[in-house]
Amino acid sequence: MAPRRKPEAPLTIRDNEFIGDMAAWRTAHSEDNSEQLERLRRSLRSARNAELTPRQQQMLRMYYDEGKSMTRIAALLKVNKSTVSRTIARGRQRLKRCLKYCL
Repeated sequence: MAPRRKPEAPLTIRDNEFIGDMAAWRTAHSEDNSEQLERLRRSLRSARNAELTPRQQQMLRMYYDEGKSMTRIAALLKVNKSTVSRTIARGRQRLKRCLKYCL
């Protein structure tokens, strides 16, 4: 049997302030990547239209753009939830394979 870990103490107000300060410092001192993000967004739009099947496009749009759950998508399209999950996963794989060269 594995030894039990000692529970960690909750964060104090001072800890939270430090974490917030570090996040603010990191944001202020990080590089501006807005150009890269815009290029990635354009590439993503192109890849969605060119690389995905119409069914993958539909399900990815419903899941990511419209915020629907996989269960809700399955009900609306009258398919099994596992079909929705597999279709979204395959679409993501295609997009990832296509977009890894854009960065």
